[in-house]
Amino acid sequence: MNIKILTPEYVVFEGEVDSVLLPGKNGEFHIMKNHAGIVSSLIGGNVKLFAKSIDEAFAKNFTKEAGKDSVFAYAIKSGVVEFNHDKGIILCE
Repeated sequence: MNIKILTPEYVVFEGEVDSVLLPGKNGEFHIMKNHAGIVSSLIGGNVKLFAKSIDEAFAKNFTKEAGKDSVFAYAIKSGVVEFNHDKGIILCE
Protein backbone atom coordinates (compact mmCIF):
# COMPACT_ATOMS: atom_id res chain seq x y z
CA MET A 1 0.00 0.00 0.00
CA ASN A 2 1.16 3.53 -0.70
CA ILE A 3 1.49 6.08 2.11
CA LYS A 4 2.35 9.78 1.98
CA ILE A 5 3.18 11.75 5.13
CA LEU A 6 3.10 15.52 4.60
CA THR A 7 3.74 18.53 6.81
CA PRO A 8 3.28 22.17 5.78
CA GLU A 9 7.05 22.38 5.28
CA TYR A 10 8.01 19.17 3.46
CA VAL A 11 7.26 15.61 2.40
CA VAL A 12 8.23 13.36 5.32
CA PHE A 13 7.64 10.09 3.46
CA GLU A 14 6.21 8.70 0.26
CA GLY A 15 6.35 5.04 -0.60
CA GLU A 16 5.18 1.47 -0.16
CA VAL A 17 4.65 -0.01 3.32
CA ASP A 18 3.09 -3.18 4.70
CA SER A 19 0.97 -1.30 7.27
CA VAL A 20 0.83 1.84 9.41
CA LEU A 21 -0.02 2.37 13.10
CA LEU A 22 -1.55 5.76 13.93
CA PRO A 23 -2.32 7.67 17.17
CA GLY A 24 -6.08 8.30 17.19
CA LYS A 25 -8.24 10.12 19.75
CA ASN A 26 -9.61 6.80 21.05
CA GLY A 27 -6.27 5.00 20.93
CA GLU A 28 -3.86 3.69 18.35
CA PHE A 29 -5.27 2.06 15.23
CA HIS A 30 -3.61 -0.06 12.59
CA ILE A 31 -4.26 0.28 8.85
CA MET A 32 -3.34 -2.69 6.71
CA LYS A 33 -3.67 -3.56 3.03
CA ASN A 34 -7.31 -3.69 1.84
CA HIS A 35 -8.51 -1.67 4.86
CA ALA A 36 -11.88 0.01 4.41
CA GLY A 37 -11.82 3.69 3.51
CA ILE A 38 -11.33 5.96 6.51
CA VAL A 39 -10.88 9.62 7.42
CA SER A 40 -9.77 10.29 10.99
CA SER A 41 -8.15 12.97 13.12
CA LEU A 42 -4.86 12.17 14.84
CA ILE A 43 -3.42 13.26 18.17
CA GLY A 44 0.17 13.66 19.29
CA GLY A 45 2.19 10.47 19.19
CA ASN A 46 4.14 8.32 16.77
CA VAL A 47 3.16 7.33 13.27
CA LYS A 48 4.73 3.89 12.83
CA LEU A 49 5.44 2.50 9.39
CA PHE A 50 5.89 -1.24 9.03
CA ALA A 51 8.11 -1.88 6.01
CA LYS A 52 11.14 -3.96 5.09
CA SER A 53 13.02 -0.73 4.36
CA ILE A 54 12.41 2.90 3.45
CA ASP A 55 14.18 5.12 0.94
CA GLU A 56 17.35 6.73 2.30
CA ALA A 57 16.03 10.17 1.34
CA PHE A 58 13.24 9.75 3.93
CA ALA A 59 15.11 7.66 6.53
CA LYS A 60 16.53 10.77 8.24
CA ASN A 61 12.97 11.70 9.35
CA PHE A 62 12.42 8.44 11.24
CA THR A 63 13.71 6.56 14.24
CA LYS A 64 13.87 2.77 14.28
CA GLU A 65 12.19 0.92 17.11
CA ALA A 66 14.71 -0.91 19.30
CA GLY A 67 15.05 -4.51 18.20
CA LYS A 68 12.60 -4.08 15.31
CA ASP A 69 14.30 -3.50 11.97
CA SER A 70 11.04 -3.13 10.07
CA VAL A 71 9.33 -0.46 12.25
CA PHE A 72 10.01 3.21 11.52
CA ALA A 73 8.52 5.90 13.81
CA TYR A 74 7.81 9.59 13.15
CA ALA A 75 6.57 11.86 15.98
CA ILE A 76 3.61 14.16 15.29
CA LYS A 77 1.70 16.77 17.31
CA SER A 78 -1.63 16.33 15.51
CA GLY A 79 -3.00 15.59 12.09
CA VAL A 80 -5.50 13.89 9.86
CA VAL A 81 -5.41 10.70 7.79
CA GLU A 82 -7.37 9.72 4.69
CA PHE A 83 -7.07 6.15 3.44
CA ASN A 84 -8.86 4.57 0.50
CA HIS A 85 -8.07 1.91 -2.13
CA ASP A 86 -4.67 1.06 -0.54
CA LYS A 87 -3.53 4.71 -0.69
CA GLY A 88 -3.17 6.89 2.37
CA ILE A 89 -2.32 10.52 2.99
CA ILE A 90 -1.33 11.70 6.45
CA LEU A 91 -1.30 15.48 6.95
CA CYS A 92 0.42 16.39 10.18
CA GLU A 93 2.47 18.86 12.20
